[in-house]
Amino acid sequence: MTAVVLQARIDSKRLPGKALLPVEGKPLIFRVMEALNNISANERILACSEDSFDSFKPLADECGFKILAGPKEDVLERYCRVIREFSIDRVIRATGDNPFVFADAAAAINSEAVSVNADYAGYLNLPYGAGVESVSASALLLAAKDANPFEREHVCPYLYNNPDKFKLHRPYAPPKWLYPDIRLTVDTQEDYDRALVLYASLKNEPHKFNGETIINVYKEILGKKS
Repeated sequence: MTAVVLQARIDSKRLPGKALLPVEGKPLIFRVMEALNNISANERILACSEDSFDSFKPLADECGFKILAGPKEDVLERYCRVIREFSIDRVIRATGDNPFVFADAAAAINSEAVSVNADYAGYLNLPYGAGVESVSASALLLAAKDANPFEREHVCPYLYNNPDKFKLHRPYAPPKWLYPDIRLTVDTQEDYDRALVLYASLKNEPHKFNGETIINVYKEILGKKS
């Protein structure tokens, strides 16, 4: 079984409370879940920090996500709890910073991961904040046994730093999505301001949440700013 698993927490050092900042009338984390609903999967789970659960639960319910809480800093453990709780075989890993995930790129990298039986797969040089990672559940459970605190907080570094232990698939993104200078994540006030402008043009219409459309709208309304 494949699950989209979204990691998120309510606090942020660079942009306080960003998960609940409004984007066209809904919190940012809600918009992220809406974007992820455009990715085909058997389950969708929000893996949040324990202190975020009460705030996120009604939003997850509204978006059709299940929710499970775990340690704030040990995000890898959150994923492992989700894997055990829902008997997942493959994780499409997403983060709460990214309301403009390319659904078509997510489907493509996950399909490639399955076809080559990769433990870890992710495109290189997508716009920052556009991508997801496809990871086998067994690889994440194995990583949890030996990962250091940094690797536990960031989930996947243990995998791609140990190519002798895991089968990795890290191709460059196809040319139509190869725009590494475009920044779509929300981590700062500047990012948030940019996201509001971009989102107002996209309005979360599902057919618009593909890579080429987002890139074209970004270039049209924001130029080459990143």
